[in-house]
Amino acid sequence: MCYQHEPSAEQVKEEKLYLEMGLSESEYELVQKYIGRLPNYTETGIFAVLWSEHCSYKNSTPVLKRLPTEGPQVLQGPGEGAGVVDIGEDQAVVFKIESHNSPSAVEPYQGAATGVGGILRDVFSMGATPVAILNSLRLGELDNERNKFLFKEIVAGIAGYGNTIEVPTVGGEVQFDSVYGPNPLVNAMAVGLIDHKKMQKGLAKGVGNSVIYAGAPTGRDGIHGATFSSVELVEDDEEPIAMQVGYPEIGKRLMNACLEVVNYPGLVGIQDMGAAGLTSSSAEMASKAGTGIELNLDNVPQSEENMNAYEMMLSESQERMLLVVEKGKEEKFLDLFKKYDLEAAVIGRVIEEKNLRLIHNGVVRADVSVAALVDDAPVYNRESEEPVYYREFQAMSEITIDVDDVSKTYLNLLKQPTVASKAWVYEQFVDAKEDTVLGPGSNAAVIPVPDSNKGLAITTDGNSRYVYLDPYVGGAIAVAEAARNIVCSGGKPLALTDGLNYGNPYKPDIFWQIERSIDGIADACNALETPVIGGNVSLSNETNGKGIYPTPIIGMVGLVEDRILVTTKDFKQAGDLVYLVGETKAEFGGSELQKLIKGEISGRPPQIDLETEAKAQNQISTAIRAGVVSSAHDLSEGGLAVALVESLANGQYGVELKVQDSLVTALFSESQSRFLVSVPEDKRDEFEDLVNATLLGQVTSEPRLKLSNNQGEGIDLEVESLIKAWKGAIPCLLK
Repeated sequence: MCYQHEPSAEQVKEEKLYLEMGLSESEYELVQKYIGRLPNYTETGIFAVLWSEHCSYKNSTPVLKRLPTEGPQVLQGPGEGAGVVDIGEDQAVVFKIESHNSPSAVEPYQGAATGVGGILRDVFSMGATPVAILNSLRLGELDNERNKFLFKEIVAGIAGYGNTIEVPTVGGEVQFDSVYGPNPLVNAMAVGLIDHKKMQKGLAKGVGNSVIYAGAPTGRDGIHGATFSSVELVEDDEEPIAMQVGYPEIGKRLMNACLEVVNYPGLVGIQDMGAAGLTSSSAEMASKAGTGIELNLDNVPQSEENMNAYEMMLSESQERMLLVVEKGKEEKFLDLFKKYDLEAAVIGRVIEEKNLRLIHNGVVRADVSVAALVDDAPVYNRESEEPVYYREFQAMSEITIDVDDVSKTYLNLLKQPTVASKAWVYEQFVDAKEDTVLGPGSNAAVIPVPDSNKGLAITTDGNSRYVYLDPYVGGAIAVAEAARNIVCSGGKPLALTDGLNYGNPYKPDIFWQIERSIDGIADACNALETPVIGGNVSLSNETNGKGIYPTPIIGMVGLVEDRILVTTKDFKQAGDLVYLVGETKAEFGGSELQKLIKGEISGRPPQIDLETEAKAQNQISTAIRAGVVSSAHDLSEGGLAVALVESLANGQYGVELKVQDSLVTALFSESQSRFLVSVPEDKRDEFEDLVNATLLGQVTSEPRLKLSNNQGEGIDLEVESLIKAWKGAIPCLLK
């Protein structure tokens, strides 16, 4: 929306311009009630972005309250730029996940790049030094050029930003399904380290203190980005969208400047200008402090001419921060940013009156209550209704899948892009071996904690097929799988951040998916003692009325108390015993095998008992601490079949195993709470005393995978052929 002359308040009402901005009829009436008059054009725009789902969580807040957010380890829960968790010795880890879905569907390179930039700013605005980036991606099948283009560009955007700013991308996950063709999901997670005493908050305290703008200048890019990210996409939409553009070189200078500025006496508060830009940062900082802010927009650094108040306040230009500093100490802050060749200016002050007041060209362009903008945003309890498909799936008998040729099916399953090697992705990221103990392709990434023997284990996980089939079970599994990955790497799960991606919440069946999956997440968090310290909600991921699978992503961080405990999934030596921890059942609903053979998913997903899950994780953790485990790997998508290949991926060894089940169930079931573990033969008794496990066989020096059962069925495959199928799939599809 661009007007040569700003419409009057009367025009906004009569021409219903507020609808174009994203306010409903009832919300526009509520704005009038709160401010006691007709809002002008700029004020209407400010309310529209702050009351958008992307900023206010108006459709998800009641459900989010079900999540546990407290624990003895939590120093900062939801509500700030990122959550903060204690890791001992006055050190803490700071982390958060955010989505950048809609921008990535329209401009994939910049959408992904700015997603990485934004989440990094959330972390360093807390005073933390970013040490790792992770991602979680969902894309359409790689069977058409558009999906291949989106995949390549999204990965390039993540790599381009992270490599330039020199924060290593240490892990992530990618899954493919046709439902994501029109609506790719791009969730980025950043992790930082901080000393307790350096922790910052986004507060505008102290009447008379100065408000400083720092970073890149403001342009017209990303105006109403928060609103755009709160509604469905429309294919062939002719309305042009000025997308945000990332400038990682500026981002790097801004990061370094902010990490220096947090040591300056006189800093009161600092916050990233993220979604809704200057509007959200100023209003939220005032709201949290119980104050008001007056901004003189004439002083805002601008990259384009003749910008009006509406455009400056709603711009989502990247690489910008807002600071509040003590009055009289402004110059040293301005000088610091100028030293880093960044724009910096005093653009306002903290005021006693609890309003957001905007002055431009000597005229007051907006003067509205901060509470009305932030605290009093409408909250809705949406109608919820169990979908018909769910009842049908629950009523189905046990899914059986006929496999004519197990060996051939095994090789074909390894070529499915969701389970195939993601080396094509992570080889594009800068290799930061000196900063990483375990990098991409591990159970969880592990990074060192400087000046200590400790490490951080980090992962992102989620299986949206399970969540679609049964949202409660799928939500719980997402948390459990993330924790399993931490445990298998030698860590103790601490806390998580959630990226909650769903369709249109105004549809009762979609809102039911949201409620049930969050209930599953909450119960798993309580069972595994991993509180939620922050996250992101992305709703209305639909195109032309067709939505994605419900896709909650779990970003989890764990503490490795001593890096000597770090454990990998690779088999280490011939003669080691191979064990399976957990019970295997014929559970194929939502599995890779079902999708491969049937072409679609149905039925009930694998079930999970959270008490069993916690017990298995504790046993594996105890065994790793006792030094009796050579390798550990959780079983997830593709079951034992995929876990074996990933454990044999270096090509040196093979295995000879015997199972009780049919080969199809043994290899391809996706039953939960299971681990594949190898143990030195001389540690057998000690391991079996600690862990309830089934001995399958042993690691062999001959690189062949031999697996048989009591019924005389068996397979005998060259490990090289399995690895070739697994590693070659994605590069082949992208040619």
